[in-house]
Amino acid sequence: MTRRQLLGAVGTGAILGLGGCLGAETPDPVTLTDNDACDVCGMIIPHHPGPSAEVFYRNKDPSGHENPARFDSTWEAFEYDFERRDRGWTRSAFYVTDYSAVDYEVFTDGGRTLISTHPEASAFVDASDVTFVVASSVEGAMGQDLIAFGNGDDARSFQGEYGGGLAAFGEVTRSMIGELSGT
Repeated sequence: MTRRQLLGAVGTGAILGLGGCLGAETPDPVTLTDNDACDVCGMIIPHHPGPSAEVFYRNKDPSGHENPARFDSTWEAFEYDFERRDRGWTRSAFYVTDYSAVDYEVFTDGGRTLISTHPEASAFVDASDVTFVVASSVEGAMGQDLIAFGNGDDARSFQGEYGGGLAAFGEVTRSMIGELSGT
């Protein structure tokens, strides 16, 4: 093999390898069932009110099971994701309940104002495509949360009625999550 042939083969291999990385498919969200417990608190997700989340990782099994990592609150998903990315994990998808896409209910139970849960795959949207209402008077399974709306006007309307702040995916910080989690 000549030097030119060797360099050509190496270059072709590098391009094909890079193409495989760039062409990695984004996994679709899955429906959460009675077999799915939150990877942070262990609660069965469909049995509790509020937003749910799913995070997929490339070449990693979250909490000893197949993807995705599953959560009964959005802030727990962010907390878990921050910790995994600190370990060098690569996220391939982050999905949250899109309250613009579901017929949700706000209700009172035990003196708490809660929002319904929607664990169906069709209720999830890429977290980078939403506006979060942060720390409103409406709670989920783990107290105050980030409630996601695919339509910014829906988020502003919800905020107008229930308070809280607004944030995009990239604006969610560790300190914001720490305030929601009480740590």
